Amino acid sequence: MALHINIVLCEPEIPQNTGNIARTCAATGASLHLIRPLGFKIDNAKLKRAGLDYWDKLDITYYDGLDDFFSKHPDACVYYFSTKAQHKYSDVNYPDDAFIMFGKETKGLPEDLLFANPEQCVRIPMRDHLRSLNLSNSVAIAVYEILRQRDFDGLVDSGQLTQFSWE
Repeated sequence: MALHINIVLCEPEIPQNTGNIARTCAATGASLHLIRPLGFKIDNAKLKRAGLDYWDKLDITYYDGLDDFFSKHPDACVYYFSTKAQHKYSDVNYPDDAFIMFGKETKGLPEDLLFANPEQCVRIPMRDHLRSLNLSNSVAIAVYEILRQRDFDGLVDSGQLTQFSWE
């Protein structure tokens, strides 16, 4: 099975973050899973602007709450990103078809979900006494760690200047 990443946003609130994450999905081939309620309408101009013209290149699935998500993915291997986690995100060897879940910007993921899955909870290290990183930055860090572990398989990893040569 080829590497596939599933990005799950649980009740995202800020359209620009979701738009930026959609752009990351388009650039990496990751699927985007949005768990309602959303803090914005999906046709929000800020959401579309942040995602640029990549919306037609996305695989997006919507769910009516966490129960709906888990009922449709009962065997999914989910990693929960949270500032409350005890394990570093970089210590995990992510399986193919991994699901990485992120909570809403103001509260994160529900604590009962984290408590029920302590070994699947991971954090991005940061300085003490700060609340969190930006959601879209956190998603990008996580996605690119998974891709790095697979040597960026399937992605273009070199570019070409149009007027100059590297030689």
